[in-house]
Order: sequence, then structure tokens, then C-alpha cells
Amino acid sequence: MKKDIAIRHDLSKAPKTGTWRYMHPDVDKKKCIGCETCVPFCPDAAISMVKYKDESKKKADVDYEYCKGCGVCAEICPVKAITMKKN
Repeated sequence: MKKDIAIRHDLSKAPKTGTWRYMHPDVDKKKCIGCETCVPFCPDAAISMVKYKDESKKKADVDYEYCKGCGVCAEICPVKAITMKKN
């Protein structure tokens, strides 16, 4: 058995969500501190960090093409910058 294996997400092989998602994460860019805690916990690798024009730090950004709406990101966010909303 191998030790210390990292799981690498490959979005080119991932299925797109389509229109069946019931909930979606909404990131409050003012609350987001750019800690990247949500990124490794997303089971669909749908969260990336993006630098916006008026911000000095990168903020969480959700790719809704792949997000399944599981809510893990909202639960793990230390400052509650991510909330789940109905579609």
C-alpha cells in the first residue's frame, strides 16, 4: 500500500452538473478572507481562488458547471463567507 497519496481532480473527466442542482453556494466576497480552506474540501474541485480587480487577496470562486451543491464548503468556511441558497 502506498502512503501519502494526494487525490488530484481532473475537471476534463468530471461530469457537468446540468440543471438538477437544488442548492448552490454563494460566496460573500466581502467576508471571504482568502484562506483557501474550502478548496481542498470541495469533492467536485469546483472552487478556485480568483483575484478580483479591487481586492488584494484572492477570493473563493465557484464553478457552477461542476458544483453539485453539497454544502461542504459552507460548513467548512471559518468566517461563514459561503452560504447555501436555493436555485
